[in-house]
Amino acid sequence: MTLGIDILIGAVALLHLYFLWFEMFAWTTKGKKIFNKFPKDLFEPTKTLAANQGLYNGFLAGGLLWSLLIDNPNWASNIALFFLACVAIAGVYGALTVDRKIFFVQAVPAVIAITLILL
Repeated sequence: MTLGIDILIGAVALLHLYFLWFEMFAWTTKGKKIFNKFPKDLFEPTKTLAANQGLYNGFLAGGLLWSLLIDNPNWASNIALFFLACVAIAGVYGALTVDRKIFFVQAVPAVIAITLILL
């Protein structure tokens, strides 16, 4: 993989590390500002659900970072493609079920990285 693709994969991984932090540790504070259409009284009762979701985002970030550490280019590409596909699917689902902007924040960077790897 080229340096540009590695940087994009790293950026997607960092984005998901941010999601991990936000959902696991800042759901009841920053969440109210980001998801302003979500009823404010539901942030505290959904704190554990958000933390679980954050943990999954951490797994995605971990897989993407792992792909950057693999010496074999074929394995690195395959691992990156798997985790980027997971990110893209999650982004599409989030856009359909929560907010359209999730597609642009989450799925689009992953799809761009997938496209560049496959070219």
